[in-house]
Amino acid sequence: MIRFIVADLRKYWLGSTVVVLIVALAVALGVAVTLQERALRLGSARAADKFDLVIGAAGSENQLVLSSVFLQASPLPLMDGHVLAKLAADPRVAWAAPIGFGDSFTGYPIVGTTTALVHNLADGLAEGQVFAREGEAVIGSGVALKLGDVIKPMHGSAEEGGHTHTELAYHVAGRLRPTGTAWDRAILVPIEAVWDIHGMSDHEEAEAEPDHDHEAAADEHEHHADADAAITETWDADVPGLPAILVKPKTIADAYKLRQEYRAGATQAVFPAEILTRLYATLGDAKRVLFAVAIGSQVLVAASLLLVTVMHVAQRRRQIGALRAFGAPRGALLAIVWLELFVLVAIGIATGFGVGYAAAMVISQAVVDGSGVAMPVGFAREDIGFAVTLLGFSALIASVPAILAYRQSPASALRG
Repeated sequence: MIRFIVADLRKYWLGSTVVVLIVALAVALGVAVTLQERALRLGSARAADKFDLVIGAAGSENQLVLSSVFLQASPLPLMDGHVLAKLAADPRVAWAAPIGFGDSFTGYPIVGTTTALVHNLADGLAEGQVFAREGEAVIGSGVALKLGDVIKPMHGSAEEGGHTHTELAYHVAGRLRPTGTAWDRAILVPIEAVWDIHGMSDHEEAEAEPDHDHEAAADEHEHHADADAAITETWDADVPGLPAILVKPKTIADAYKLRQEYRAGATQAVFPAEILTRLYATLGDAKRVLFAVAIGSQVLVAASLLLVTVMHVAQRRRQIGALRAFGAPRGALLAIVWLELFVLVAIGIATGFGVGYAAAMVISQAVVDGSGVAMPVGFAREDIGFAVTLLGFSALIASVPAILAYRQSPASALRG
């Protein structure tokens, strides 16, 4: 029987290949949607785990989390700088790190912050040391620079007509270990340097260089980073406005108390994981729509396969009649026809899972390259149930032409 099935599939190899490809593409769509949605959930949740509480000016909670946790470029309203001094002195706070945005370098966001965040963001440094002066920077693991490289910050982006700052250039002092978050593609610099560049600091230089010496002064500044002011990271009421502060409470109870305290007035406090839960609800709706499309395509494929196989059995009536005339039992014919179609569909399902996994990997890698957030693609236990359901449905479809072949009499088949 097996030899007969193999010979039959070889004879009709073109049609068999088409059946496999149709099934594979339909299954791959559903698998890719499921795997990518799961990867996005896991990746974003792991990225948000690094930050317990985010405090910013009153406004959009979603945008506050997307900008501060995932470093999505978008202007945020500034809150009063005294909030940072208050948090730094709060006994319920383990550490509080301000962050400032606005500049970039070759597509990498430059984030002004403090050593507190650098020490707590990753499991230490992969190389170098933490910045100690305004002219130094610590880069994420995914930044394509090396120690000692010069970073000239650009305000805005080149596409939007941004301009390069000549007041200060950073030298790479250290590199963080991988975190699997958007911060792997970030350049971290002292927050004081960001304030100085954007004219927000009280200790700017008293006089500027004449125009004809401006570039020379900037170059001199690049090569003498040690002459930059040492950072102090002590805060008072004169701290400039801030877009966000990342806070690590000492206990869970402290986290809820702090969130409640800073949710009133001109500030807002959010748990990133809580905001992501709301975004997941929207993502879940999109997933259901896409999955419904995938299921619909699979139903159409099933109907087309059923039509094709029934026509295939009709075209082989004489062959089936000849087999019956030579004594082939009905059960053997039923098994041959059923196995041929089921094997083709099973191969298509297996291929579809492979293609869907590969597609999800490609999409996830594109997301990683663009955002830095690691997207773990992998199968889960529920995917086994999905595969079993597809195989069971395939077995039912394959039984229809098999039953037709079973019910054919040799005489009627040979007459047709």
